[in-house]
Amino acid sequence: MRCDIVLAGVGGQGLLSIAMIIGRTALGQGLHVKQSEVHGMAQRGGAVHSHLRLSDRAIASDLIQPGSADLLLAMEMMEALRHLPMLANHGTVLSNTATIRNIPDYPEEEALRHALLTHAEVTWVDAECLAREAGSPRAANIVLLGALSRLLPLEKDAFKEAIQTMFSRKGGKVVHQNLDAFARGRAVAT
Repeated sequence: MRCDIVLAGVGGQGLLSIAMIIGRTALGQGLHVKQSEVHGMAQRGGAVHSHLRLSDRAIASDLIQPGSADLLLAMEMMEALRHLPMLANHGTVLSNTATIRNIPDYPEEEALRHALLTHAEVTWVDAECLAREAGSPRAANIVLLGALSRLLPLEKDAFKEAIQTMFSRKGGKVVHQNLDAFARGRAVAT
């Protein structure tokens, strides 16, 4: 078993938290994990991406070669389009419907959707809406994690344990909101 995942977003969206939860979950199930991340100008709304490799065998490199990623999870549509060359022909894109207009010539949303659908199979998730329904607009990343978890060879309960561990210091309400966000994400991904 091998699964190469590219996670892409903008600073402050919680992308690295997703990578940490997946990594902990995979390690807890005895898999090998390699991760790399690029923060860029993340503190100023710049691009952030992470390569996350899971395998039942030793992994030599933490970097995923262009054209070989099994999954691309994008916290926003422009980052999905920017990282599309990383995806293998058989790969799947899971993208938030949100856009973050952090550059002057940001394309129109419809143009982004069309470009993505022209080149890949895309599952769209309105993560912000689902996170608000879970009681925490900041949990959009956990909604996307829930949707992504359906595509990973990892146990659902192990994800829940990792989420509880990660957010326990913030109190029971935050843990509950994130578990609810995770469940809502899993429910929309088939």
